[in-house]
Amino acid sequence: MVTIDALKKQIKQRSLSPLYLIAGTEQHIINEALQAFSSSFEEGEKDFNYSVYDYQESPIQTAVEDAETMPFIGERRIVILKNAVFLTGAKDKSKADHNLASFEAYIKEPVDYTVFVIVAPYEKLDERKKIVKLLKKEAQVIPAAPLSHDEARKWLMERTRDLSLKMEDEAAELLLARLGANLASLRSEIEKISLYTGEGTVTKETVEKLVPKTLDDDIFALVDDVVKGRNEQALRTMYDLLKQNYEPIQILALISRQFRIIFGVKELSKKGYGEKQIASALKVHPYAAKLAGRQASRFSEKSLKWMIDRFAECDYEMKTGKMDKVLILELLIVQIASLR
Repeated sequence: MVTIDALKKQIKQRSLSPLYLIAGTEQHIINEALQAFSSSFEEGEKDFNYSVYDYQESPIQTAVEDAETMPFIGERRIVILKNAVFLTGAKDKSKADHNLASFEAYIKEPVDYTVFVIVAPYEKLDERKKIVKLLKKEAQVIPAAPLSHDEARKWLMERTRDLSLKMEDEAAELLLARLGANLASLRSEIEKISLYTGEGTVTKETVEKLVPKTLDDDIFALVDDVVKGRNEQALRTMYDLLKQNYEPIQILALISRQFRIIFGVKELSKKGYGEKQIASALKVHPYAAKLAGRQASRFSEKSLKWMIDRFAECDYEMKTGKMDKVLILELLIVQIASLR
């Protein structure tokens, strides 16, 4: 396996391999790898020695013939083959007439003056296929799978250091909670934060100010206000969401989901689970689990069970038109606050 940093090191040391396979659905990693290959030429070489083919549009043998052609200027040629769907189990809907045998022969004996890069932006390859086995054996594989929380956090910290920023732990967790492991979004927001802070420290307050809130953030704030007895603020948040055209039943579902997380955190904490274990078990972001843990301490197990039943009743009341939907939400918020 070759990371992006390792690939850049190979380029710098002029030690590129003849075959690379970029496999996975994380588009930012794919783009970063392709940019690294594209930027590896000396001035004036790229126009003559860099070719990109789309398997859906061009015969694969055309890319192979190009790869076998000596570089016109410079010491190497780079050939990119995108959308290599033939490596998966999906139906091949390409418009071109492909000769895969020519590509298989090339894999076995690639020329040393060309770097052939195959891009397979798919969740998984068909490991049963002979050509997949051969390619994974002969090529250097650049994984482009979506990152886990810990991997995304490590990536985030590395990129902030590259920008001469110091990011506080809570700031990093909040950023990941809002954006997830979407590297393109993370990079965009880091660059925006860098322009704002210069070479300073990124705090939680900085992220709250600069990174757009999500619907989940508003729901969490609403629940947090209820938990802390700030009914007026909770109702104001609810009215703001209604003004943004969110349906009362959607808001109810999200409030219900947050309290189910709170209940889950309380139960698993009682069994001795740690924060990461709880987050994994409940399939939520670790930062969300941490904050839900703080809220859980405000309620008894009995109160939380009552609330979950009450949410089901409110859902039924909304769907059957028993009462005005907004009024149901207002009463629910007041009821929850009385249980603190």
